[in-house]
Amino acid sequence: MTIRFIASSKLPTSWATFTMHGFEDDETGKDHIALTLGTVDDGVPVLARVHSECLTGDALFSMRCDCGYQLQEALQRIAEEGRGVLLYMRQEGRGIGLLNKIRAYNLQDQGADTVEANEALGFGADMRRYDICVPMLNHLGIHSLKLMTNNPRKVEALKRDGVEIAERQAITTGLNPHNEQYLATKAGKLGHMMALDEFTQADIIDGHHPRK
Repeated sequence: MTIRFIASSKLPTSWATFTMHGFEDDETGKDHIALTLGTVDDGVPVLARVHSECLTGDALFSMRCDCGYQLQEALQRIAEEGRGVLLYMRQEGRGIGLLNKIRAYNLQDQGADTVEANEALGFGADMRRYDICVPMLNHLGIHSLKLMTNNPRKVEALKRDGVEIAERQAITTGLNPHNEQYLATKAGKLGHMMALDEFTQADIIDGHHPRK
């Protein structure tokens, strides 16, 4: 596995002006990015989010999952702290890809939950890799994270690959009628460390949730 750094640039957003760092995975040809804010290579644990790509949630405002809500919450928290990193990993659909995610959604429309749908298509419940994050973090000089996640597998995978997790912060936002079963399945079948009564409700106006 070779993760190559390509280039960096400024990325102004409504939360802050981040620095965007581009990386390429020579093994898969996929590109991944890191957004950093402030000084992150000073050895102090860095507020962080490792976020897997979700086109439907992040860009198309889907309410079937909590991904877009988590992405915005993470960027806002990093901006408020004035320092942090967000790794945006090209692992759509927990690693099965966009078109297979649409197939999985079709099965969910017929009553399957998110785990059953993936398994019915011949995939594991979660196919993502986290070892590819390590070269990116190393390039940025980051070795200790205050990680925003509910996923114990993510925490353990990063620890196994040598990343210190100094703290885990829950990220419970975006509950709505369309993702309630999905979130319950993540807690019940995937072991995510969360309870639905801990979530903030999504702001819904005329059936849609506003984005910044």
